[in-house]
Amino acid sequence: MRIGLFVTCLGDTLYPETGRAVVTVLERLGHEVVFPAEQTCCGQLHANSGYPDEALKLVRRFESIFGSYDAVVSPSSSCVGHVRELAPELAPRVFELSELLVNRLGVEDVGASFPHRVAYHPTCHSLRVTKVGDAPLRLLRNVRGLELVPLERAEECCGFGGTFAVKNAATSSAILADKCDAIEASGAGYCTAVDGSCLLQIGGGLERRSGGVRALHLAEILAATESA
Repeated sequence: MRIGLFVTCLGDTLYPETGRAVVTVLERLGHEVVFPAEQTCCGQLHANSGYPDEALKLVRRFESIFGSYDAVVSPSSSCVGHVRELAPELAPRVFELSELLVNRLGVEDVGASFPHRVAYHPTCHSLRVTKVGDAPLRLLRNVRGLELVPLERAEECCGFGGTFAVKNAATSSAILADKCDAIEASGAGYCTAVDGSCLLQIGGGLERRSGGVRALHLAEILAATESA
């Protein structure tokens, strides 16, 4: 399959290793992954900030750039959800990574090994917009050496919410504190999710606590081949 990689603004500027991990996983499975250099923002930030016309223009640009691929994958359920909402005709071909692997390709074991204790945070968009279900968990359960630990009140928001974290900083920080409490109480060494934006929020909170727990994108765990 020829798959277009939509890396997202956050992935391009802050987490390029996540995009590389997506490529590693899919190429390991025998697929061709292409990164169109002309890709830009999908317009989610514009839509969230009250600029629907500008957001729609960017989604149409997305369509023109990625229209020729068998499928489009992104390490962000929020960006995927945004594209699907504004351009529902694209929905059958645009996927968050875990749903592409499990639901489209029928793969749950990608040959990864990651001998660590991991807690999974189901992000708001992955739960309520893209509705990836248990696809991330099914992938994590097949990673060699990984111990998946339960996360108390897992489905509660991390407090990011895009511009919400900027406009409502005090509320965002309070929500984040609850999430970090739960992660630390789980005994995990890593917290993973399918959205880099949420991991940016959670990772910052955990780092400030200096407890040693790290935030790591699901794609990077699936790309790992660590030995015990």
